[in-house]
Amino acid sequence: MIPTVLANIVVEKFIEGGWVMWPILVTFLLSLCVILDRSIWWSALQSKIRSGLQEKAREALGTGDFATAWKMGENADEPFLANLREGMSHANTSMLAAMQLHATHLIERAEARMWVLSTMITLAPLLGLFGTVAGLMGSFAAIGSDQLAVTKVTGGIGEALIATACGIAIAVLCLLPYNFFRKRVSVLRSSLERWINHSELLVRSAKEHGHDLEAFAASVNRPR
Repeated sequence: MIPTVLANIVVEKFIEGGWVMWPILVTFLLSLCVILDRSIWWSALQSKIRSGLQEKAREALGTGDFATAWKMGENADEPFLANLREGMSHANTSMLAAMQLHATHLIERAEARMWVLSTMITLAPLLGLFGTVAGLMGSFAAIGSDQLAVTKVTGGIGEALIATACGIAIAVLCLLPYNFFRKRVSVLRSSLERWINHSELLVRSAKEHGHDLEAFAASVNRPR
């Protein structure tokens, strides 16, 4: 009973808001789809990250046990190990550049469709403001036109307020997850930078102790 009453109220207010409520509804649906998409993507990424495996790979890299580090990254969904394997496979050219390029692709996937939320944060309130202006214009046009002027004025103001409230609500709905996802992107970028720099230092340290990653990369990349 209660859900039905609430649904009727929502539909009634939606109709009262005027035609501008339709584009506002589109912004809401687009925002919701992007929020769900990004939530699923981040959840999947987080489930693949294994700090224990990362530590073992670093230990192997530092001791010059490149074969172990290579095998850990082979067919692994773990993003940091995949990044390391990409760098190791290009050690005879530029390990650092390969890892940075791989990290850039991952960051690009993390930022995918974020522009939609950013756009909706600005667009939704503007649509609400447009509805406000349209409602007020209708109210002013009704003043003094007939005996039902008061009803038309209040109806126009109500339309204006509904559109404005919905536009602001959608902007808030987008702003909170947008900032949350941007923060996660920033953390991921920083983590990848530390991972890449640390890996490079470990490889240099191993090379000083007679373990040449370039020779290993040449052996694994040699056609068979």
